[in-house]
Amino acid sequence: MRLPYIILTIVLLFNIFIDIYVYLALHTYLRRRIWSRIQAWSAVVFQLMFVAVLVMPVRSGGNTMITWTMWMIFIYISIYLSKILFVIFDILSRLPMLFKRSRWKWMTGVGTAIALLAFVNLWWGALVTRLSLDTQRVTVTDTTLPKDLDGFTIAQISDMHLGTYNGDTAFVSRMVDRVNSLHPDIIVFTGDIVNRNSDEADAFVKPLSRLKARYGVYSILGNHDYGDYEDWADDKARDANLEKLCTLERRMGWNLLRDRSQFITVKSDTLVLIGVENISRPPFQTYGSLERAYPTLSDSRYKVLLSHDPTHWNESICNNDTTHVALTLSGHTHAMQARIFGVSPAAWSHERWGGLYDDDKGHKLYVNIGLGTVGYPARIGATPEITLITLRRK
Repeated sequence: MRLPYIILTIVLLFNIFIDIYVYLALHTYLRRRIWSRIQAWSAVVFQLMFVAVLVMPVRSGGNTMITWTMWMIFIYISIYLSKILFVIFDILSRLPMLFKRSRWKWMTGVGTAIALLAFVNLWWGALVTRLSLDTQRVTVTDTTLPKDLDGFTIAQISDMHLGTYNGDTAFVSRMVDRVNSLHPDIIVFTGDIVNRNSDEADAFVKPLSRLKARYGVYSILGNHDYGDYEDWADDKARDANLEKLCTLERRMGWNLLRDRSQFITVKSDTLVLIGVENISRPPFQTYGSLERAYPTLSDSRYKVLLSHDPTHWNESICNNDTTHVALTLSGHTHAMQARIFGVSPAAWSHERWGGLYDDDKGHKLYVNIGLGTVGYPARIGATPEITLITLRRK
C-alpha cells in the first residue's frame, strides 16, 4: 500500500473516532436524542463521501468532476475541523474530573462556540471572500530607476485557475473591469491560468481580451498550464494542449513571454520585461531558463522579471552580485488560500509567500496571492488580489 493511502486511512480512522466521541457527548449532554441520531447518520454519510473522493478518477475526469470533488473535500474539512475543535475543548473540560471535581461545563460551551465560528468562517471564505476582490497598491522605490520610468505603473494578476469557475465568467469580468479602472501602463499575468487543460479557458477568451493597458498585456506560464496534472494519451496530445493554451492567450491580445524579453520604451528610457517559463523546485517541474530569456543579466538596464514561483528569486536572484534584476513579480503560493491577521500557513513551505520583499543588494520581489482557488473552493481571509505597482525613483 502506498504511503498516501496509509495516511488517508489513518485520517479516516481518526475522524471515525471523532464521530464516536461527538455522538457520546451529545447523547450524554442533551436530553433530546434526535441530535445524537443526526450525528450518527450524518457521520455515516460523510465517511462514505470521504471514501468516494478517494476512488474518484480525478486525473482522467472532466472539469465538472474536479469541481464536485473540490466541494466534497471542502464540506468534509469544514465539518470535521469544527468537530475536532469541539472535541479538544470538551476533553479539556474533563480535566477536573481527574481530581474528582465537576466537569467545566463552560469549557464545553467555549469549544462549541469556537467550532461554530470556525465553520461559519470557512463557509464565508467559500461563498463571500472567494468571490471578492482586493486591490493592493504598492510603491517600489529604486535608485537605479531611469528618470522617464518614474511613476510607471504595473497591474499584476496571477493564478486564475479558470477551471474552478466551470465556465461562469461573472467573477472574471468583474476582475477585468477593476483592473482596467486602474489605468495601468502595463498589465502582467504571472501564470496558472488553468488547472489542468486548455479547454478550461475557452469560455473566458472574450472577457479576458478586454484587458487593456497603454503598453500592452503580458503573461507567462505557471506549473498548472503545462498539462502536468492530467493523463494524456501521448506526448503529442499534451503538446497540442499547451499549444492551444498559448494560442488562446494570443487571441486575448496578450503577449506571452516564454523565455524571452520585451523592451518597453518610455520617452528616452527603456524597461526590460523578462518572462521565463516555469522554474520551480520539486515536486514542480522546471521548464525555463533565465539566461535564455535574457543572456546579459549583468547589464545596467532596468529589468522586471515575471517568474511564476517565488523560489526562483530565492535561488537565482536574491543577493546575487551578477544578476541585476531590479524587480521580480511572482504568484504560485495563493497564501495557501488562508490568511488570518497577516499569518498564512504558506509560510511553512515558502519563505516569501505574499507581499513585497527585498535583499541586501536591492533586488525586490513581489508575490501576488492570486485570484482563483485550487484544492478547495475557499479563501479564508486571503482575498483574491489585484496589485497596482508604481515604480518610483528614490
